[in-house]
Amino acid sequence: MTPKDAISTALQAYVDKGQLAGASALVWRDGRVAQASCVGWRDLEAGAPLQRDTIFRIASMSKPVTSVAALMLVDEGAIALDEPIAHRAPEFAHMRVLRSADGPLEETDPAARPITFEDLLTHRSGLTYGGIHAGPITPAYAAALGGDIDSPVAPDDWIDGLAALPLIDQPGASFHYSCSTDLLGLLIARIDGAPLGEVLRRRIFDPLGMKDTGFLVPRDQHHRRSAMYGFDEAGKLEQRLTAAGEPFLPERPDKMSFESGGQGLWSTLDDYLAFARLFIGGGAVDGVRLLRPETMAAMMTNRLTDDQRARADMLGMPVFTHHGFGLGVAVVLDPDNAAAIRCKGGVGTVGWPGAYGGWWQADPTDGAVMVFLAHNLLELERLAMGIGLDVYSAITEVHALATTTT
Repeated sequence: MTPKDAISTALQAYVDKGQLAGASALVWRDGRVAQASCVGWRDLEAGAPLQRDTIFRIASMSKPVTSVAALMLVDEGAIALDEPIAHRAPEFAHMRVLRSADGPLEETDPAARPITFEDLLTHRSGLTYGGIHAGPITPAYAAALGGDIDSPVAPDDWIDGLAALPLIDQPGASFHYSCSTDLLGLLIARIDGAPLGEVLRRRIFDPLGMKDTGFLVPRDQHHRRSAMYGFDEAGKLEQRLTAAGEPFLPERPDKMSFESGGQGLWSTLDDYLAFARLFIGGGAVDGVRLLRPETMAAMMTNRLTDDQRARADMLGMPVFTHHGFGLGVAVVLDPDNAAAIRCKGGVGTVGWPGAYGGWWQADPTDGAVMVFLAHNLLELERLAMGIGLDVYSAITEVHALATTTT
């Protein structure tokens, strides 16, 4: 059995069991696409098969893209990693910090130092995602920011609203997964004088030939989008809809100005491969250089202290037991024990998954890149019941097959 057949067969088993509507995987090795598998359905109800050019919303796989754009500004001398963001956003000049992350919003202390651009890139800003907490910070985030991905709040108002809220920790103190990358994207747009989508297109997508990546899927390409799937309480796969019965991924309003650099991009297998190859090419792909080699090396180097790694958690689960975190990406530190769901390979392998079932990694030690895309919504209440976890199993199996076959 060829490697492609082995991966396709493995993915088909998940589709047949009703654990995935469809999934696609691509492996780049020895300077070429070594394997490409597309199995199942982009729209199960319509009988539309998933294809190599299917467009997925990639959720937090957006974060490394925005991080690269920020580091391009660093290379140009437009910003510095240790520069306070208040130089570009005075709204953040006088931040306060909650005494307890779940405590009253008025019980705060002054921030010990300013938030820097490196703090945003490493999620050590003291910002958070409101939905992570049980206290009053959760409704405060929702009221100020208007939504995690497609928000009706205009960029400057979003920045104002976020800056008016207290931090949950002192800047630089700890890793807290957060809207830091969304703020970073809006600051990039402010500095570059153009909407973030336009900045990313000019700086990254057009140079790398990423023709199907952006915050908005053109209307004449809507037929290529994958529907979103999740599970009911009995564990049955179903297309995920909103409470109003609308598609979970509704049409983005044409006049919406907010663009989520942390979660909002749509992309395809081949587009994201082009981006991920930057990490095995020292910041360049096919002669197109976006970052200096030393800047890319810094991005791929752990920035967290041992204590910060030990204390980092997401929803009560440890994040960096065998990994570190660089400037926007997870980094393998212990290749023997690192779990594939984050990224797994030689020391320095990087990656970062997305909450809709997407995953990627790039291993500079052997020049291999892997990309996995699916639309299986990772819903916390279902995961707590053990429902929906098979997407992690599928990624781990694809990684193992791609690694052990030639």
